[in-house]
Amino acid sequence: MTIAFLVALALVTQDSSLAVIPQPVRLTRTPGGGAFVLRAGAVIATDAATRDVGYALADYVAPATGYRLPVRATGGAISIRTDTSLARLGDEGYRLVVTPAGVTIRSFKPAGAFYAVQTLRQLLPPDIYRQARVDGVAWSIPAVTIEDYPRFAWRGAHLDVSRHFMPKEFVKKYIDLLALHKLNRFHWHLTDDQGWRIEILKYPRLTQVGAWRSETIVGRPDRSDSTKWLFDGRPHGGFYTQDDIREVVAYARARFVTVVPEIEMPGHSQAAIAAYPELGNTGSQIAVWTRWGVSPNILKPEDATIRFYQDILTEVMALFPGRWIHVGGDEADKEQWLALRGISPDSAAALQSWFIGQMDAFLTAHGRTLVGWDEILEGGLAPHAVVMSWRGTDGGIAAAQADHDVVMTPGSHTYFDHYETLDTAREPIAIGGYLPIDTVYSYEPVPDALTPAQARHVLGAQGQMWTEYIPDPKQAEYMVFPRLCALAEVVWTRSDRRNFADFRARLDTHLKRLAILDVNYRGRE
Repeated sequence: MTIAFLVALALVTQDSSLAVIPQPVRLTRTPGGGAFVLRAGAVIATDAATRDVGYALADYVAPATGYRLPVRATGGAISIRTDTSLARLGDEGYRLVVTPAGVTIRSFKPAGAFYAVQTLRQLLPPDIYRQARVDGVAWSIPAVTIEDYPRFAWRGAHLDVSRHFMPKEFVKKYIDLLALHKLNRFHWHLTDDQGWRIEILKYPRLTQVGAWRSETIVGRPDRSDSTKWLFDGRPHGGFYTQDDIREVVAYARARFVTVVPEIEMPGHSQAAIAAYPELGNTGSQIAVWTRWGVSPNILKPEDATIRFYQDILTEVMALFPGRWIHVGGDEADKEQWLALRGISPDSAAALQSWFIGQMDAFLTAHGRTLVGWDEILEGGLAPHAVVMSWRGTDGGIAAAQADHDVVMTPGSHTYFDHYETLDTAREPIAIGGYLPIDTVYSYEPVPDALTPAQARHVLGAQGQMWTEYIPDPKQAEYMVFPRLCALAEVVWTRSDRRNFADFRARLDTHLKRLAILDVNYRGRE
């Protein structure tokens, strides 16, 4: 047997019974075994910094156990505290020790303690995730020592609510599922050709008009013959009020998730132009788009449009306190610019670069960082921009080589709107493509082409959930899970600790948790 095979076998033998996803950096069972049994009356002791984490743990375990565990400053079988000596583990690392006598969680920052709690939940029987009391279960946690920290700082998941509106309660459930998997970025795609989903007080028609389309195309359109297109004849829409946004952001913050809003520009903007025709190049009244693809309607690249969108971003920044603001920049059809301005394709690319550069300067002046899809490289990259590389890895490589930060999002490994099987006849309609879970798991976010110094610009990666063919939350869950579980391990766990056979073994238990959480995951073939 080869050394590689023996290592893989050891991983499966040692860790599969402890079904923690993502796999910790170091996990060892305590010699002699044993377990801590959670019982009524157990006290959670915290310091001031981790008190909210203690309350979160109490809230997590209360429904299924029936125990309302008190949170206090001293004593207690479960101890959660910050420890400056663990700075080596970073802001999100933790040390978790379970013995028959108790549970000790230590971390440099509260985020690490929160992730330790997520691990602790996974060490309990899966029924701990139920929302009503479960009798006859021994709430035991195996005696282990875990030292853990993430590989990447950006561990994200994206959700498009523009093509199909998703209720606020599902958005919060999605954030809960991110937190369960130690993901810390929620990329919220709020505007597109087919719908504007965020209330902007200065420009109310963005939601009065832009949040609603008259109907939606049925199935995948025949690009060669538009006479064959069918539409459902049903209005579709919705939006989040600013109070809804504040609620979601606070909900995410309590789970150590940063919300990254996306306001598309200059392409994918037909809903905004439908609301305010002066934003378009023709000035004509158009409708919110009812089909998929790339709309020919693009924002007019003039100072008035810049001021309009900077007004929007001013309200967005007031709602989203996180560092990053995504401005899209992808798939901008420049034919209107070419036809109406008589400019060359190179000049059109430079014009888009100017547009994005104006937003970059504006956001930078307000202490924020612009994020855009890799098309923002065309015509010259804005000075402070972060690039999301979706058309493969070339854009990410180019940006990192130019000393820009990068989030890797290639369709080949992170687009969950693609089919997970080649037998598509048995699956709900999807946009196309093929992305099985083993391909997701095999992904390496740092390209070989980068030097070690350049590789430090790779912040991490995230999964994408575009919803052209995803009409409701249940179908979104089916497409995302369990592939997002695999990606969570890619971005958290060191590559030398990853093993797909071991992951599959742990996933069998993890799927029981998802089922209890009412997640409509896709099962095995």
